[in-house]
Order: sequence, then C-alpha cells, then structure tokens
Amino acid sequence: MSPAPLAQAIAERLARWSSERVAERLWARDGSLWAASGKSAEEIAAWTGWLDLPYTMHGRVAELRHLARDVRDDGYRRAAVLGMGGSSLAPELFSRVFGGPLGAPPSGSEGLELRILDSTHPDAVRGFRAWAEAERTVFCVSSKSGSTTEPNAFHAAMAAFAPALDFIAITDPGSSLAEVAQAQEFRGIVEGVPSVGGRYSALSVFGLVPAALHGVDLEALLASAVAMADACHRADENPGLELGAVIGEAAVAGRDKLSILTSPRLASFADWAEQLVAESTGKASKGIIPVVGEPRRPAADYGDDRCFVVLTLADERDPELQQLGDALQALGHPVTRLDVQRPTDIGGEFVRWEVATAAAGIVLQIDPFDQPNVQESKDATKALLEAYRSQGALPTPAPLVASEGVAAYADPAVLGDEPVSVGGALRALLDCVHPGDYFAILAYLPQDPATETALQELRATLGSALGVATTLGFGPRFLHSTGQLHKGGPASGVFLQLTADAERDLPIPGWEESFATLVAAQALGDLQSLQRRGRRALRLHMGDAETVIGRLRELLRQALPEAAAR
Repeated sequence: MSPAPLAQAIAERLARWSSERVAERLWARDGSLWAASGKSAEEIAAWTGWLDLPYTMHGRVAELRHLARDVRDDGYRRAAVLGMGGSSLAPELFSRVFGGPLGAPPSGSEGLELRILDSTHPDAVRGFRAWAEAERTVFCVSSKSGSTTEPNAFHAAMAAFAPALDFIAITDPGSSLAEVAQAQEFRGIVEGVPSVGGRYSALSVFGLVPAALHGVDLEALLASAVAMADACHRADENPGLELGAVIGEAAVAGRDKLSILTSPRLASFADWAEQLVAESTGKASKGIIPVVGEPRRPAADYGDDRCFVVLTLADERDPELQQLGDALQALGHPVTRLDVQRPTDIGGEFVRWEVATAAAGIVLQIDPFDQPNVQESKDATKALLEAYRSQGALPTPAPLVASEGVAAYADPAVLGDEPVSVGGALRALLDCVHPGDYFAILAYLPQDPATETALQELRATLGSALGVATTLGFGPRFLHSTGQLHKGGPASGVFLQLTADAERDLPIPGWEESFATLVAAQALGDLQSLQRRGRRALRLHMGDAETVIGRLRELLRQALPEAAAR
C-alpha cells in the first residue's frame, strides 16, 4: 500500500476507535474489543491486569525499597535474575539503560550490579556462576507460573553453592516456586498479579524488584507510566492507540516488518518490545514481525514490506539515525519517531507499547494476550527429555547431509533431497527466500560479545544479498519471545538454526539431564515444531561455537553468489 492510502487507513481506524469509545472500553476491561478472535470477552478480560500497574504499583514502592535496602545492608553487592522472556527482558533493560557497562548500578545510587541469566547453554551458565561466586550475590528466581524449566534449572545450579537466604522468589501466589521458597526458607517471596501476563509485566514486581535492587528511581519510573496511562485514556490524540493503529494497519497493508531503530542505549528496549509485539500478535497465521538490532542499510535498500519506529534518547543524539529516518520518510516509508527525554521515561514507553500492541490485536482480529505455540515448544522439549530419561540419549534424527565436521538437518519435503553437501543444503535454504519473507538466525550458542558481533556481520551479509528483513535470536531465550511468531505467525519466515557442542558440560544438581542435554533438547524441539508447520528451516550443527561461525562464513561465501543472482 502506498503512503497516502495507508495514512488514510490509519486515520479512518483512529476515527472509528474514537466513535466506538475504544479507549474508554479498554480501560473498562471490555474483552469484547477482541471478539473477532473468537475468544469470550471474559477470557480475554482476565488478562488485562497490566492496565492497573502504573497506578497500583506506587503502593508497593516502599515495600520494594525496603527489600533492596535490607539486601544491600546485609552485604550483597550483586543481583542476579534467573528467568526467561517476560521475567528477564525488562530486568535486562534496567541493567543496560540505567547503569554502567556490564550491569554496573546507576551513577550516584547505592544499587547493586545487575545481570540476567536466560541461557541454558552450559558455557553461559558456567560463566554466570563464576561471576556470581566472585561477590556476594542475591538471586531472583523469577517465574510467573513457578514451573518454567529454565529458572528451575538455574536455581538448582546456583543453589549448589549459595544458601537459601541468597534467593528471592518472584512468582504468582500459590505457585510451585512459592512452595519451594517457603519450604527452603528463601530470603523472601514477592508475589505478582495473576491477571498480568509475562510480557506485560515490566511494571509489575517481575520488573520492579530487579530495578529496585539495581537502584533505579521507581517513583520517577512510575510517574512517567502514570502520565502515559492518563494520556492513553483520551478518546483522541491517544499515544498508545495511535501507535497501535500505525503498526496494525501497516501490517494489514503488507508492511508487517516492524523495524525498530534505536540509539545505542535503547537497544535493550527494542529487545523488550520485540517479545511484546511478536508473542502478542504472531498467531492464527497473522502477525507483526519486529525487526530489532538489524545492521543499518542505506534507505533505498529497505523493501516496501517495512514499517519503521525510530526511538531515541534525548541525551544520546545519533545524527546518522536521524538522517536515515529522514531518508526513509522521503522514500514514502511510514516512520514514527519517539523521543525519550530521560531514562525513567521508559516507564511511559512500557505503557505506550503495551496499549499499542493490544490495539494492534484489534486490527489483526487476534487475542493479544495468549501464546498457544510457546506451550507447544515446551511440550516438545518435555517429550524429548522424557525420551532421554528412558533411553539414555536424545532421539536425534539422521542428518540430511554431513561433511567435514558439519551436519545439516532439514525436512526433505521442504528443502528437497537433492543436496549432496552441506553447502548445497544451505543454498537450497537460501533459494527458498522470496520478496516479503524474513530470514531468521536461531543461534543456540552462548550470547558472548564476540559471537554476537560475528553473527551480526553474517546477518548484514545475508540481508544485503537476499534483500529481505533479518532477525537474530539466541536460544532458548527467543522461545519465550519470537518463538510464538515463528510457529503461529505468517509463513514468511526462513530459519537457519545454529547449534554446537558445548565446550564442557555442566550437570544440573538433582536432575537426570545436564545443561548440554537440556539446550540440545530445546533446539531439537524448536526445529521439530517448525518442521511440523512446514516452515523452511535448516539446522547446522558443528563441533564448537567458533567452528560454527568460521564454517558458516565460508559456506555463505560459496552459497550467496548463486542466491543473489537468482
């Protein structure tokens, strides 16, 4: 859709929402706003507790500050969050936006150094454990349901050297984690609100307990959230509904790649928004595909399947980003610019994007609060682990082809049975890419700076050669984020999964399986879920992470000329 018709569709949508009192009904918890999803109004309304958080969490600030002060006074110098998805992405944002490098607390605060563990790769867990053992560390075991596999495994690993007094449970009332915390006498249990889903929980205790420990100004954060929530009550000039209309109507018009361009310090906000948008809208073969952290391209190289949001921090000017936004707008791309005046105004951005995502669900006629395919991946992993316990090994299928220390796994019905080399299999995958698709790198590797930098370089190469949007996710964390979109969203994704043997395995105390077995099961379960839906997917498995990067670079040099020339 050209710029003028899209602008008209957005204007008509906002006018309709005004006449239908959508803002008023949203804050009244009217689940019938999403009736087109086929869900009952009551079922949907049960997950709208996030609307209360900007107002109600002010009443818990004293409690959270007291907890943080007691921890600090007891000699703790580091805080660790053991969580996944909604339990880890907001804390990660707080650690990167409000502090110094590597999770250092905000300047002038008495907060603790804050880091997050959301990888089950044994190399990542071992490195995190070494960091936590170096100083006295308090661990936040963060899980809404209390039964999430990864936080429970992380707890088992850290409890092997840390006493129960070093742990705080952040969970819903009555969860299995709460029962464990009571039985083992954790330092504390902080209860969440059952009507708040994980990805909408940034302003709940799942986000604010780590923020308090880190030394973030909770009052200022929540004041910003209240100001935005008040603005989102308006029938007109409603910032949340305006953004929701833009991204929703753009997706309907074929611009379903939501490219979020940020100044460097706000990169982790884009990661948080990625989960919110992808997991909320990627279902029923529909969805908005967030593209975050993508290496920048010349404006003319972006396709007409894009919608852009340019997010900047006022004291972190990025002239090149501003120029790119101007150039994109001049070419007719829809560009929304959001300027965050100060870091604590992120509280308001949480609210804006949550309202926008819920509103986009109205446009797409889906339920923005469920995540049916996330559970599917969990079930696939569970079945594989049960097979491991009974057979002593994971039931790994034979590779499509293997050579020179690289094994390629794919469904022959999708990629064909003609590849006689790993390079041929990769070329077959690249030949599957068509205009309007997106290419996703799914890396079940430790997310260390060197690996991430190398994969970003390869991502840039792929994007330029293929001319499509690209995404990069590290497993298993993306299973609780974009994983829902990959399986339940539009069939426009092409997936390259990268796995490698761990440098050294790490047992999970009290569990039959180790971390290497767990992450291998998660990767295999993810691939199987993609294949069951006929997604275009290829897995490359190699001996170690360094080998993966080097061999992939070599394979792409051989494969891309043919792909680019087709």
